Amino acid sequence: MKFCLKLSLPVIALQMVVGFAQPTANSSDTNRMEQKLQHIETNGGLPHPDPTPTNLTEPEINAYVASGKIQLPDGVQSVNFSGDAGVVTGKARVDFDRVKTGKRSSNPLLSLFSGVHDVEVEAHAHGIGGKGFVDVDSVVLDGVEVPRFVLQLFVEKYLQPKHPGIGLNSRFPLPDRIDTAIVGKHVLQITQK
Repeated sequence: MKFCLKLSLPVIALQMVVGFAQPTANSSDTNRMEQKLQHIETNGGLPHPDPTPTNLTEPEINAYVASGKIQLPDGVQSVNFSGDAGVVTGKARVDFDRVKTGKRSSNPLLSLFSGVHDVEVEAHAHGIGGKGFVDVDSVVLDGVEVPRFVLQLFVEKYLQPKHPGIGLNSRFPLPDRIDTAIVGKHVLQITQK
């Protein structure tokens, strides 16, 4: 579906968000998520979309991501999201050598990003006025917080050349006439207009 790749709650909330405890892909949660994504895409194509909010639940989002219906970046495995009052936490297992394929750095600070690590990213995320906003608050590798300036170096060297819109503070247009996206406790509420 066109919408799935654009919406990227996995990409909204995931602009950088990666984590480790992969949930079991529950087919009923995956099916509900597919139906909701189809509704959002169809509704967005109408001249006057129905403004009734669509709620994407944490189990639906995680089951959908775990089902393999979203292509994760090379080296990123077992992604799991949780939300609470404007904050998204993502956990994944990341093979940084695969993420960095083809790129090398002589900067010793970037050597932290090698091998396989459990990563947890916390970010404030929301959408308003048809624009998405993701501001990364912290990144933790194997229980140790990465200093922000080192994280910025990594983003500039390895992520932005492949994904120019990704950063520690990302702004991007929301697809399918989504006006607002509100992260609540275990739910993402989407409103279109």
